[in-house]
Amino acid sequence: MSDDIEARVRGSFAQQTLMRTLGAEVLAVRPGEVEIVLPFSDHILQQHGFVHAGAVSAIADNACGYAALTTMPGDAAVRPSMYRCAIVSKG
Repeated sequence: MSDDIEARVRGSFAQQTLMRTLGAEVLAVRPGEVEIVLPFSDHILQQHGFVHAGAVSAIADNACGYAALTTMPGDAAVRPSMYRCAIVSKG
C-alpha cells in the first residue's frame, strides 16, 4: 500500500465533522484494514449509559469503507450500497 493511500484515508477522515464531534481518530491504515478509535465519553452515551449504537455504527461504516478504499485504484471512490448494524442487549 502506498503512502498516498494512507494520506488519502486520513485526509478524507479529517474532513468528516461527525468524526470530530464523536472524538474518533484513525489509529492505523493497512491494506484492507483501517482501525478507528472511539474514546469513551459522556457526550456519546444513550439514555442507559452505554455508547450510542449510532456512534458505533458510524465508526464501523467508516472503517469498512476506508478499508475497502485501501484496496482500490487511486482514482476510485467507495460508496456503500447497503449497510446494516444489529446490536442486541441481554436486557
